[in-house]
Parts: sequence; C-alpha cells; structure tokens
Amino acid sequence: MGAVPAYPHPRTSSVLPHPGIFALNHLLGAEAWARDKLKPYAGQCVEFRAPPLPALRLDILDSGLLADAARDAAPNLVVTIGSGALPAMVRGEDALMREIGIEGNADLASTVQYLFRHLRWDFEEDLSRIFGDVLAHRMVEQGRRFAAWNREAAEKLAQNLTEYWIEEQPLLARPADVRQFLAGVDQLRDDLARIEKRIEALTRTS
Repeated sequence: MGAVPAYPHPRTSSVLPHPGIFALNHLLGAEAWARDKLKPYAGQCVEFRAPPLPALRLDILDSGLLADAARDAAPNLVVTIGSGALPAMVRGEDALMREIGIEGNADLASTVQYLFRHLRWDFEEDLSRIFGDVLAHRMVEQGRRFAAWNREAAEKLAQNLTEYWIEEQPLLARPADVRQFLAGVDQLRDDLARIEKRIEALTRTS
C-alpha cells in the first residue's frame, strides 16, 4: 500500500527534537530488538495523530531510531490514537489497542502493532540513575500499588453500578432470574402440549 493521504501538520522544523521523538527514541534506544524490527523500513514515514494535538510525523532511520520528517512528507503509515486511550489504559492492553487505529503499509502496520504490545519503558532503571537503586525500587513499587488501586477502584465502581441497576433500579436482569423465567416458559409450554394431547384423545373417543 502506498502513502496515506496528508493530514494538517502545523509543526515547523526546529533545531530541538520534538519531545515525542525524544521519548520514542529513548524507548527504542534501550531495546535492540525493537530497533531491529524497524530497520527494514528505513526511509519510510510514520505519522501519529492524537486530535486535537498536532500530528507528529517521523522518518525511520537506518539505525532503527526516529527523526522529525519533512513538513511535506507523505506518511506511509498513520497511527491514530483515540480520545479514549487514557481511560482504556486502566482496562488493560486489549482495551487500549481498540482505541488505536493504524492505516497504511500492511507490513509496517504489523510491526508497529507489535511494538505497541511489547515495547515497555523500564522506568525503574531510569529512576535509579537519578535516585539510586533502593529509592527507585520503592518509588516503582508505590506507583504499581497506586495503579493497581486505580484499576481495582474502577472495577469496583462498575460492579456497584451493575448491582444498583439490578437491585435498586431494575434496568438489568440477573442471569439466574433470566434462566428461571425461561425454565418456567418451557414448563408452561410442555404443560400446554400435554393438555392439548388429552383434549385431542378425548375428542376421538367421544
């Protein structure tokens, strides 16, 4: 598949790299396997869209790292990040991936999807360079506990809303109640069938 149609790209070239490029290259720089994945696509252009933010258009370098693309470069791949991406992160990787649309070169799209699923920031390693190993480990553990609490709180909220809709405002039916109702319908149908057979038998003998 060829280049994807252009999208408004208000950024102009600058001596300083875009923070997004710095962050992505920091991740790629720590993982040789990830750079190796991108090296076959050197010279191709990837555009990241996260409305209403400006588009971020990047060239893939021979090294597997990224650089700011020319303003008029036509992207070979467009990655669109939906507005629900941040809330989806609480629900897990699959929910997040549903908020990300990828359009363009099929092989490059597959590679980018793989990187989305497997490339991770080793923030404990980065923090250890600033605060030392022990403090960095404690900071990461506290962050993980906080993230787990947020996820548990979100799940608990969903459970409470479901219980409210069932118990207080009967907008939803419990599966057990539905099964009991369907069993009653089946029993009634069987009883009616037996009554019809008896009436038919009595009619024949009369």
